[in-house]
Amino acid sequence: MEVRRKYAISIAGIALICLIAVLVISARVRASTPLSAGGRVVPRAAVALVRRGTIANTLSIAGEFLPFQEVELHAKVAGYIKKINVDIGDRVHQGEVLAVLEVPELAAQVRGADAGVRHSQDEIVRAQNEVARAEADHEALHAAAIRLKQASQARPGLVAAQELDDALAKDRAAEAQVEAAKSALSAARQQLEVAKATHLQVSAMSDYSRIVAPFDGVVTWRFADTGALVQAGTSTNSAQPVVKIAEVDVLRLRIPVPESLAASVHDGQPAEISVQATGEHFTGKVSRLTGALDPSTRTEQVEIDVPNQKLHLAPGMFADVGLQVERHDSALLVPVQAVNRVGDQTSALVVGSDHRVQVRPIRTGLEDPNSIEVVSGLKEGDQVIVANLGSYQNGQTVDPRVSVFSSEAANGGAH
Repeated sequence: MEVRRKYAISIAGIALICLIAVLVISARVRASTPLSAGGRVVPRAAVALVRRGTIANTLSIAGEFLPFQEVELHAKVAGYIKKINVDIGDRVHQGEVLAVLEVPELAAQVRGADAGVRHSQDEIVRAQNEVARAEADHEALHAAAIRLKQASQARPGLVAAQELDDALAKDRAAEAQVEAAKSALSAARQQLEVAKATHLQVSAMSDYSRIVAPFDGVVTWRFADTGALVQAGTSTNSAQPVVKIAEVDVLRLRIPVPESLAASVHDGQPAEISVQATGEHFTGKVSRLTGALDPSTRTEQVEIDVPNQKLHLAPGMFADVGLQVERHDSALLVPVQAVNRVGDQTSALVVGSDHRVQVRPIRTGLEDPNSIEVVSGLKEGDQVIVANLGSYQNGQTVDPRVSVFSSEAANGGAH
């Protein structure tokens, strides 16, 4: 009996201790939980303040780096590669000779054109001499005719009429010879112009035997070697080029913008660029856009010029581009968790100064991963519930506890 009595006393003691602990915990909970005027428990509500800030609609899309300029250089005339001075990867400068062609028949044409110019020059000299001789003969015959005419007029019958007529006829014939010599001189000069034009044409064709770089760049491919026969680039569509060069000091980052956002893109628009291959991240601006949609993809091609003086970027690389297609400054912002959408209705739960919940319809604008722009329905400083929206009713009393925007927390903001 004594053992049973001690056991019962132990159980009663343990029960008493547990009861005291429960009473203490309940007292602490009641002390930390707000009560309404009627003694009911008031639930807590995490809220955020409506604030003003900047929000942008960003288009994230992949783009490809392309050379700023790229061209395959063909020979203008057919011939053999006499010398080729570059190989793939070589840096070249504008005007630098990349290859020289050997065209024997073209060299003969140049010599013939030179001879034609010299012959025309000699013909001009000969024609000038003919003009001088004809003018001298005309002066002599003209003077003789004038003297006979004056003598005949001074002493009629002294000079036979036949002799005077012959002198006047020779004078007119000599004058005609002068005009003919001058015409021959003019023709010789015109022939010289023709010879010079022929010489210029042949010389220009001869210059095409030297293939030069049209701009500063890099040789990206070489198609021919020394001794190879290359056809003129204009003779057939299948003519093989000699080299290909690309300008890579500046690259074009080309991105396809969807039809729905094409109207929002314009020159100078900022863009965030991330290159996965190199791990780089930098900013750029829209340099140009086509202004028309590609019918096959329904996209507009937009280009961003990216400096590449160190050649750390290569054509063909891909980059992720974040393009701000729309931006609103000083907009009213709420966290995305504060917006409740049911069908076509959009609302937010606002906690007033009396701690009561009010369901307020709102109209929204731009969105980003953390925030939503409120166009109407809220004002700056309003408290909106940001968690468990389905747990609160219109008119319900709550205990608001201010939280922060995700973006503010990331920037070190706290309330």
